[in-house]
Amino acid sequence: MFIFLDILFASSKITATFANEIINTTAMKVINLGAKNSVLNKYMSELRDSSIQQDRLRFRQNIVRIGHVEAYEASKLLDYSPKTINTPLAPCEMQTFDDDIVIGTVFRAGLPLHQGFLDVFDRAGNAFVSAYRYYLDKECTKVGVKIEYMATPSLEDKTLMLVDPMLATGESMELAYKAFITKGKPKRLIMACVIACKQGVDHLRRCFPDDDVVLICGNIDPILNDHKYIVPGLGDAGDLMYGDKL
Repeated sequence: MFIFLDILFASSKITATFANEIINTTAMKVINLGAKNSVLNKYMSELRDSSIQQDRLRFRQNIVRIGHVEAYEASKLLDYSPKTINTPLAPCEMQTFDDDIVIGTVFRAGLPLHQGFLDVFDRAGNAFVSAYRYYLDKECTKVGVKIEYMATPSLEDKTLMLVDPMLATGESMELAYKAFITKGKPKRLIMACVIACKQGVDHLRRCFPDDDVVLICGNIDPILNDHKYIVPGLGDAGDLMYGDKL
C-alpha cells in the first residue's frame, strides 16, 4: 500500500540537560532504561564508540540485543491470565500474556530493533512503513519527513509495539503511528527506541497526552544539532547498519 504523509520542521536551539530519569505525570509514561546500570550499557557504549561502530554486523547485532532488553521491559506492560500447562509429570498453572501483538517499524534503520522484538514475541504480527527525511534548504537545517509505503495486518484491538532506533524530533514516530492506525485502532501502544532526544520525548508527550501510552528508551540525550542529529548520539544509524546511501 502507498500512502503519502509529509511533515516539515525548522531548526531550533535546544538547551536541555541530560535526562537520567523521567518523572511520570498524567501524560505518556517514559521508561529510560539508561537511568540504571545494566548490561544495556555495554551494548550502548559499543554503538556509540566510533572505533567499534564501523563493524556493521556488530552494530546491527547490538541493536538486536537492545531490542531483546526492551522487549522484556515491554512484556511487563501486557495483560496476563492463568493457563493450565500439562508437563510430563503433572499439570501446572502459568501466567502468560493475552495480548495480540503487532510489531511495527520504519524502514530501513528499524529492522534490527524490530528483529530483537520479534525474537522475544515470536508469534507477533508485523507491520512496516517507509519513512525518510530530507533537507529543504542548502544549509541543511530545515527538514521534511515523508512516509510512502506501508504493509500491515489489521491493528484493531491489537497491542502495537512501534519500534525505531533513533527518536530525534519525534515526527517520524508520530507519522508512522498515524499511517498505521488507518488500518485499525490498537488497544495499547508501546513505543521503543535505542536513543531518544529530549525534544523528541517532549513532542511525543504532546502527541500522546494519556498515561496509557508508554515509551521505552535505551538512553535519552540532551539536544539536537542544527542538522537534526541527536547529540552525543551515535551518527546516522541506518548508514552504520547498511552502508551509505545516495
